[in-house]
Amino acid sequence: MGNPSRPVLWRDCVAGLAVFGLYLAVDALHTPARRELADRNAHRIFDLEQWLAIDVERPLNSWLESQALLATLANYEYAFTYIVSAFALLFWLYFRRRAEYARARDSFLLLNILAIACFALCPVTPPRLLPELGFTDTVVAGHTWGSWGSSLVSGANQLAAVPSLHVGWALWVSVVLARVSGGWIVQVLSALHVGLTTYVIVATANHFILDAVIAVAFVAASIQLVDRWYARAPVVPPADAFFLHIEKTGIPQQVGGMVVFRPRADGGPDLAAVRELVQGELAHLPRFQQRLDQPGRWRRARWVDSPVDWDWHVTERTIPGTDPEALGEPDGLEVGSGAALSAVLTTGIAVGPAAANGESVESRGAVSAEATMTPGAVVRRVDEISRVVTDLAAEVLPKDRPLWRLVLVRDPEAGAIGVVLLLHHVVADGIGTVVQALRLLRPTTDLPVAERKPPSWGTTVAGTAAGLAQLAADAQPKGTLPDDCVRRVFTVCSLDLETVRAVARSHRARVTDVLLSITVTALQRLRPDLGERLGGQIRVAVPLMVRDPMSGAEGNSTAAVMIDIPLTAATPAQRLSEIRTRSDRLHSGTRALASHFVMDRVLRLLPEPAVGAFARSVYGGRFFHAIVSNMAGPELAMTFANMPITRVFPILPSAPGVPLVAGVLSWNGALGIGLSVDPALLDARAVAAELPDVLAELADTTFVSDKRP
Repeated sequence: MGNPSRPVLWRDCVAGLAVFGLYLAVDALHTPARRELADRNAHRIFDLEQWLAIDVERPLNSWLESQALLATLANYEYAFTYIVSAFALLFWLYFRRRAEYARARDSFLLLNILAIACFALCPVTPPRLLPELGFTDTVVAGHTWGSWGSSLVSGANQLAAVPSLHVGWALWVSVVLARVSGGWIVQVLSALHVGLTTYVIVATANHFILDAVIAVAFVAASIQLVDRWYARAPVVPPADAFFLHIEKTGIPQQVGGMVVFRPRADGGPDLAAVRELVQGELAHLPRFQQRLDQPGRWRRARWVDSPVDWDWHVTERTIPGTDPEALGEPDGLEVGSGAALSAVLTTGIAVGPAAANGESVESRGAVSAEATMTPGAVVRRVDEISRVVTDLAAEVLPKDRPLWRLVLVRDPEAGAIGVVLLLHHVVADGIGTVVQALRLLRPTTDLPVAERKPPSWGTTVAGTAAGLAQLAADAQPKGTLPDDCVRRVFTVCSLDLETVRAVARSHRARVTDVLLSITVTALQRLRPDLGERLGGQIRVAVPLMVRDPMSGAEGNSTAAVMIDIPLTAATPAQRLSEIRTRSDRLHSGTRALASHFVMDRVLRLLPEPAVGAFARSVYGGRFFHAIVSNMAGPELAMTFANMPITRVFPILPSAPGVPLVAGVLSWNGALGIGLSVDPALLDARAVAAELPDVLAELADTTFVSDKRP
């Protein structure tokens, strides 16, 4: 899980300047009546101190006045140290303790806002401005530079004695340091600073001793209020709640992954071992221990702590036994090139340059252990795990518990053969789910994140404005597909990553362009009648990641960009060429910025029912007909509970009226494709079998072309 993103410094500076401007506005409220009220309040405080026998101000002031050097040092301590210490701490937290910075910043701002409110409502004259009490203003007497002893700020702090912000800031520094640093030397020095500041404000005749006592209450109130604010259950932002509203259409919104193991001779881990593994990582998976609290239709849902129900969240499912005599060739492989699918899943044989010339080529990495089994046995087991996913993904996750589940899939003969992890889309997007799933795998690793410089503020604003204009100009597609079937069938296929990359390089295209080409080609070949129904072209939604590389894994940080692709009879190469000319919209960034701005910013301004209406109106077949999501996974071999992983396939939910969703995940040299298919319009296994065939045809054309003189 990533680190929290760093707050934007310029925004915090603007907030600080706004608070300072408020202080100046209150300080400028000079009227005779206000001065008279401030004097009366000061006398009341002094009378109370005399009654309590704590009026030590005059003796301390008289002694300090007689010590010229100490008086000068005290004047400068009064003028500068509270400012230097407070802002030094804030900058240190910002650059070195990012996790603690936001809370400290907010308590500091609140402390000052509460103090300014007190200055406005209850002005109090400092002792130095009450000549009848016999105090000497050592700051003025010493001509202290940087304070009202000089012309620089001669009018500062006239009627703002209660509370003493000098003591308040010093004490705030001490409290924050106590929270973030356990060193006793730091604590002692901080306490000495608070004591010294208290002495100085009294001895220089700038405050009564009760001003410091009242400041303690203000510091305590500001810190407690901010702590309570941060302790609130985190709200579910509209970008995440979006998928709760989509689920009300009848299609469960679950993301996750299907992992295929290389079976072990001992049958693999038992359920208790898997539960122990998950339990050991719960500290890094906060949403695994939280459920939704939905207080009402008009209020945002919140995440509240909830225990894990191990008998429900981590379970085991045994697939039906198979007759060994029936494992020669599984049903359905005659559709398309099922043999190619079988080869890829079984031995890692991939469609590549040599394969295009009739040779079998081993893909990158070692041949998987399933090669010792018959192709039919492997494909049947993968097919059985896919059926488990189909069943699980069709069940709405109950909202009375954390919104995830993990199922160990076991074969009665081979033992553990796979695992399925599902999270509700409100928890995370596809990449966020991968990041959280990696916590359960070994070796521990992070997803590779390309170093990129974030766009400037001006570029972001201009790009967002341009993207909004582009989205507004995009017309709705000419046709739609039926949305009365909410059932989806899950199936998988696997492609060689290097082959796809080679095809992309040869055509000066991107990997996503190649995936779009083979997906739309397969769809057009299996359902050529859809072209007429959709007006000759299909609109595909391509989710793009806009997640901050330093952010956590929770939440949805993607932006969907649409691309229209002709549904005409064309070769894969011709379609790829057409897609390449149209796919600039996927990579220009403007539409992604605009889409993310709407989801992350605009929806926050809407009441929850309006968010739901917006979600159900824009997410579905009226605006797009398919989803193709390309995600990057780790490039190394991994294990789950000491089970070697051979394949990983992403699981993505569908949308109303969207018959095909292809989640693509690169993992250790292979592209695992998880397909969510509307069975009323498409044969899921036919689509899975057609994709490798289309890639083989595209690769054949590519590599033959490359060999021409």
